[in-house]
Amino acid sequence: MTNPHSPAPSSRVLPLAAAGVTVVLWASAFVSIRSAGAAYSPGALALGRLLAGALTLGCVLLIRREGLPPRAAWRGIAVSGLLWFGVYMVVLNWGEQEVDAGTAAMIVNIGPVLIVLLGARLLGEALPPRLLTGMAVSFAGAVAVGLSMSGRDGEGHASVLGVLLCLLAAVGYAAGVVAQKPALAHASALQVTAYGCLTGAVLCLPFAGQLVDEAGRAPLAATLNMVYLGVFPTALAFTTWAYALARTTAGRLGATTYAVPALVVAMSWLFLDELPGALTLAGGALCLAGVAVSRSRPRRAARPGAPQQGQEPG
Repeated sequence: MTNPHSPAPSSRVLPLAAAGVTVVLWASAFVSIRSAGAAYSPGALALGRLLAGALTLGCVLLIRREGLPPRAAWRGIAVSGLLWFGVYMVVLNWGEQEVDAGTAAMIVNIGPVLIVLLGARLLGEALPPRLLTGMAVSFAGAVAVGLSMSGRDGEGHASVLGVLLCLLAAVGYAAGVVAQKPALAHASALQVTAYGCLTGAVLCLPFAGQLVDEAGRAPLAATLNMVYLGVFPTALAFTTWAYALARTTAGRLGATTYAVPALVVAMSWLFLDELPGALTLAGGALCLAGVAVSRSRPRRAARPGAPQQGQEPG
């Protein structure tokens, strides 16, 4: 018999499915950035991606006839648009040109840890032991994947500027997520994502000249990958992220993103013929194991009068 006080199955499954869509699409973004980043500078790539995302989300808003978000949501939208859609995308693209991919991955994966800490400090979220343990396991896996990527490239380098840029990207990502959470109490996931993306695009308009100039010389594949980044890993994935964030804590959802390094390994294997080594596979497995631990729930205590395990009912 179903407990009338327990949440409906759909209330648990849909946010998890939305988070899964986000994680898969964000992982696919790393593959597309390989192509687009070779032809577009960091600012131009960020602007092109955000314009494609804002246009897509704007069309969906018109179809669904959703107007402007309530005034109470605008502060969170503006902060997340500035830090996550704006600063994060530009400085991450820039940072990955200054450090090797493995180092960038390790530094940026500090982001989910910062989300948990900021969520506890600013949003009053709890820090359950399973979440902390799972994040520690996943972070160890992310470090292993990063080390394996640096070794595979054979050209590992890390300038001070690049490290600082990747740190700034991690801080912008975490602060943007925590700022977005309160806004979702007043506006829909689509509204928060659409206007956050538009805010980031407006902030990146100084790169418009570079975008026009580089688009005229870029190969078609690079431009198509930039559009893909805007439509799917930005418009769709950020909306499903916001939908899931409105229904769970920032810390638990942030921990889910540790599945991204494992998926990047798998996609690089499938689409780029990059055969992962033992350390890479071990790191990916640790990432997934940590996500499983962080999202698990402790068993509920037995109801008073219910037989304990190993006991016969009276």
